[in-house]
Amino acid sequence: MELLFLGTGAGVPAKHRNVSSLALIMPEFKGEIWLFDCGEATQHHILETKVKLSKMVNIFITHLHGDHIFGLPGLLGSRSFQGVQALRVYGPTGIREFIESNLKLSYTHLTYPIEITEREDGMIFEDDTRYVCTKLLDHVVPSLGYRIVEKDKPGKLLKEKIKQELGLTPGPLFKSFKEQEMVVLPDGTQVKTADYIGPAKKGRVLAILGDTRPCQASVDLALNADILVHEGTFAQDKEEGANEFGHSSARQAAEIAKAAHVNKLILTHISSRYQETDELLKEAQGVFPETVIAEDFWSYVF
Repeated sequence: MELLFLGTGAGVPAKHRNVSSLALIMPEFKGEIWLFDCGEATQHHILETKVKLSKMVNIFITHLHGDHIFGLPGLLGSRSFQGVQALRVYGPTGIREFIESNLKLSYTHLTYPIEITEREDGMIFEDDTRYVCTKLLDHVVPSLGYRIVEKDKPGKLLKEKIKQELGLTPGPLFKSFKEQEMVVLPDGTQVKTADYIGPAKKGRVLAILGDTRPCQASVDLALNADILVHEGTFAQDKEEGANEFGHSSARQAAEIAKAAHVNKLILTHISSRYQETDELLKEAQGVFPETVIAEDFWSYVF
């Protein structure tokens, strides 16, 4: 999996940071791409990357502030020229009205089916390999956080152990060891297959949070995650004002990462007042050393 940051700024575009958008690229899952938020000019930034609209199957919107959604109508329209498959959009209450009104008023006709789901708590997506849960965070408007979980993969078949202990050679019976709890050997002996399967490979966990003050929901969504993507809008000296307007400082994001026992914290949604981010990074790393600050077009593979 790869996280590709298309926009890492807060509120308004800046020369060095566009507004919020993040692509999750998954070569291991048929090349699927999931988009998280779609601020103004997101599709222009996409043109500078390897992201393909034809591979984009899910869009998750955290909240309805303009710096997170104003790029969405244009992207949906452009996608019609790709001859692509159906698209699913998830977000808080109001995302359906926003999309449908914009498409109607601009006379935009989509050539593909679009499914819009509004939900603010619980399981929002699941297939055979992954699931996504959402919780309502603490912002000035309804803002969602998403927990993306890759399901554990079955362990490897211990072929050498089967050969040595059971005297079997590779063949049709081997397949049964991964499909059944018990198998019957040619001599009639019953064998518990779990004894011949290696440990399951633990799936990856990613938490991507929308704008928020520090809150328990952030900790819950990020608990034991491999990566937490959290806003770090302001420095510590601006915390009081940040919290008043529903935002967090970089230091407060680090406190969430520490409380949730995540492996790595990636800060985004950086105020345009910070041309340099050394101060933000220092304050965050003082609490949680495994912190980095994302830049536009920066990616992280995990």
